[in-house]
Amino acid sequence: MSVATTPLRIAQISDVHCGESSFSPEAMGSVVERINAMAPDVVAFVGDLTGTGYRWEYEEAAAWIAQLQPPVLVIPGNHDYRNVGYIHFRELIGEPSLRHRIAFDDERAARLGAPGVTFVGVDSAEPDVNEGNVGMEHYPWIRQAYDEPDDVKVFLIHHHLVSIPGTGRERNIITDAGDVLAELRRLDVDLVLAGHKHVPFFWGVNGMLLCYSGTATTRRVRGLTPPSFNELVIDASTVKVFLHYADGRRELAVIFSRRTRALTREAFYLTDDFLSSNRMLAV
Repeated sequence: MSVATTPLRIAQISDVHCGESSFSPEAMGSVVERINAMAPDVVAFVGDLTGTGYRWEYEEAAAWIAQLQPPVLVIPGNHDYRNVGYIHFRELIGEPSLRHRIAFDDERAARLGAPGVTFVGVDSAEPDVNEGNVGMEHYPWIRQAYDEPDDVKVFLIHHHLVSIPGTGRERNIITDAGDVLAELRRLDVDLVLAGHKHVPFFWGVNGMLLCYSGTATTRRVRGLTPPSFNELVIDASTVKVFLHYADGRRELAVIFSRRTRALTREAFYLTDDFLSSNRMLAV
């Protein structure tokens, strides 16, 4: 099948934790093999490549990333910034914030109702703490990065913006989650891809689909949640998310309607009068 006749496909992985005793090279090899066979447009690697941010852990993670055939977009997680790991991230992986755009040819643009897809990834990690923050000083850059208003817009962040069921006491939502959500709503972002809690889950918030990935390569799972990674398939009418498990299963987890997305936003509309009278958002 040509690119023009296929849906937009994204593989989402996170929290592989290279270097930890629970990391499984066999599981990681299987993930790489399955993603390469899937042939997605992009692999979104949303943080926690390493266990404790040491250089040898980064070298191991970089070697695995090099085996992935599609383009790989990588942002750091909280574990990656332990032990001054942010130095190794920049040297061995790249910049911690990113913009990546794929322009569609005419046929694919007509099928997907968009001229392309823009991925924007931000660094929410801070050294030696589990908590995260984006920071209002970065909001103007995020706005500028989404410079194609009609694109499918995907936002990558390690920390979650909305709580996840079954993950215990909430301590790790980023400190500026409300402001970031407001920015993403204003920018008409379609998808938010995150990791961090090792539990796959999905929320629909003001027309955005929030997708959290689990851990596919470790035993650091909660309850009866098995290791997994996400596959997102975007066509003209829906976003479908499939979970891939270690036993080879591919399970449909979410169907999100793109056609009713605009209606969802219209059903919850903050008026211009309210926004002008209550100046809470960063400008």
